[in-house]
Amino acid sequence: MSLSAKLLLGMLSFFWRNGVETPEPLKADVTGSIPPWLQGTLLRNGPGLFSVGNTSYKHWFDGMALIHSFTFKDGDVFYRSKFLKSETFKKNIAANRIVVSEFGTMVYPDPCKNIFSKAFSYLLNAIPDFTDNNLINIIRYGEDYYASSEVNYINKIDPMTLETLGRTNYRNHIAINLATAHPHYDDEGNTYNMGTAIMNYGRPKYVIFKVPANASDKGNNEPALRKVEQVCSIPFRSSLYPSYFHSFGMTENYIIFVEQAFKLDILKLATAYFRDVNWGSCLKFDKDDITLIHLINRKTGKTVSTKYYADPFVVFHHINAYEEDGHVVFDLITYQDSNLYNMFYIHNMKQDVAKFIETNKDFSRPTCQRFVLPLNIDKEAPPDTNLVKLQDTTATAVLQQDGSIYCTPDTIFEGLELPGINYKFNGKKYRYFFGTRVDWSPYPSKIAKVDIVTRTHKVWTEEECYPSEPVFVASPDAVEEDDGIILSSVVSFNPQKPPFLVVLDAKSFKEIARATIDAAVHMDLHGLFIHEKST
Repeated sequence: MSLSAKLLLGMLSFFWRNGVETPEPLKADVTGSIPPWLQGTLLRNGPGLFSVGNTSYKHWFDGMALIHSFTFKDGDVFYRSKFLKSETFKKNIAANRIVVSEFGTMVYPDPCKNIFSKAFSYLLNAIPDFTDNNLINIIRYGEDYYASSEVNYINKIDPMTLETLGRTNYRNHIAINLATAHPHYDDEGNTYNMGTAIMNYGRPKYVIFKVPANASDKGNNEPALRKVEQVCSIPFRSSLYPSYFHSFGMTENYIIFVEQAFKLDILKLATAYFRDVNWGSCLKFDKDDITLIHLINRKTGKTVSTKYYADPFVVFHHINAYEEDGHVVFDLITYQDSNLYNMFYIHNMKQDVAKFIETNKDFSRPTCQRFVLPLNIDKEAPPDTNLVKLQDTTATAVLQQDGSIYCTPDTIFEGLELPGINYKFNGKKYRYFFGTRVDWSPYPSKIAKVDIVTRTHKVWTEEECYPSEPVFVASPDAVEEDDGIILSSVVSFNPQKPPFLVVLDAKSFKEIARATIDAAVHMDLHGLFIHEKST
């Protein structure tokens, strides 16, 4: 067996094993030098419990949420982790089996329960009441922090103790059924997010909303969402097949929503129980469709009338967006198909290595691409004119006979996912982004820094190690965009190599410190850094 095959075999088995809690702060063994200005907490979220009793989840993205934290205090690092005590977690643990359905794992009621009545109720409401197993990210609304996924529930957590403080239902505050786990924050501390309103809220639409920075009320512990404001709504292209979206873009004046050809089948979703299929199977990529790009004015809530479109692709993560000389520029990670989701079914991860490699040999690698949208359309320009005037990109925006704009992207980099930036440059022209590097499999083995100007990159890697999404933290006296450090939680399937948090100098991309943890640490997805407040 080749070294690559051995690495893959060990890594796959590591992915779906049950994690454990480290509920009390555990001091890490620090080598190197943690910058003295680094004071605060890195919060991470991801699936961590894959079986309960004799039952197991079928998909990696179904595992019950395990929240991690790395707290930095005067050069020391303290680790802790706790399972999110969602209603889903409580019900599953009380029953000692999985009793709440997830997107890749459908659970059926006992025969004595009235399944027909329950399913009929689902049909009336268009989609079911989902799990509250919020395993994707951490969102800040006002001064409160919530574990989030892509459903109508979020769970408030204490970012210091990781205690679960109770769940909030988006639907009690704004008419949406689903919401992203990847919001944006403006310079004033307001949070912008997107959701989907399906059928039972009137005309189906996508909804963009804002939660003000002052939404929290520590006195009466009211949810921050009580002050939510709708920015705008966008009707579905097709009432029964809304576009799936995991994130969106935002500039100083605009919000960018990519209505992609990766779609959710509403009728299939509503009848999943009847037809013995899981909710994940209700997502389909329509390779014969187009990608429609919406530009929404943040201040007026009005959608730009110009129709921008592109060839079909699948997108999960936006990188950044900004405005320049009458153009909106936005960068994202694209795929040529939707097979990535299928690779994370546990039965696929349990295959022998040869079969796994054969099954996924046509894996569509993530590609970082740039689109450019001209804002000022010359009505006198003849059809087939490329309206992009910027000199530093090969992206085009070609005027069509009907006045629409056909966009082709500029490929920046291949093989990078879970992108992050210096968030002070969010919505502004920027030069660098960071992410996990994938080579011949969809699982990360490196961290990369990409220079968009030179189209070069730097890499950090270590044998038998799998790093999480890199998080950039700017130094307090930063002058340049990459003045700061990169934080990434690193795990290994080798029992002789304990997990650790790596600290990289963001400019040189060299390791300056690591905090080794004498406890089990699980692979995660997303999170954020919370700076310690000055006293």
